[in-house]
Amino acid sequence: MAERGASVMPFDLERTTHRFSKADTGGVQTVVADDAQDNTQISLIREHLTAEAERFRRGDFTDPASIHGVEMPGLDTLRTHGGRITIDYETIPDGARITYATDDITLRDALHHWFDAQVTDHGRHATS
Repeated sequence: MAERGASVMPFDLERTTHRFSKADTGGVQTVVADDAQDNTQISLIREHLTAEAERFRRGDFTDPASIHGVEMPGLDTLRTHGGRITIDYETIPDGARITYATDDITLRDALHHWFDAQVTDHGRHATS
């Protein structure tokens, strides 16, 4: 997973942490530099999540599929969201976050399955 991730994510998995927090309306994906002074990693995180949020809004989940596999839980449903998920990007002091919100229970469940799969696949580089 780390090798495939390196081809998609420009930041160093050994120097960053992914956090996936579920919510009743979706959830929040946060990526932070382990060292809050590591401006290189922070910049790379922000660059990557900005682009990913834009792609996800269009239903393009190619990057997660290339890292985690096309059978990744939740991906098929997320690809067909058709604007029924609000996807917001924001910077935070040590990285960035993407917030996903929907009133559609099927989409919310797909997000939760997708989050669980990422936490499992990222191992020690991710938390929920």
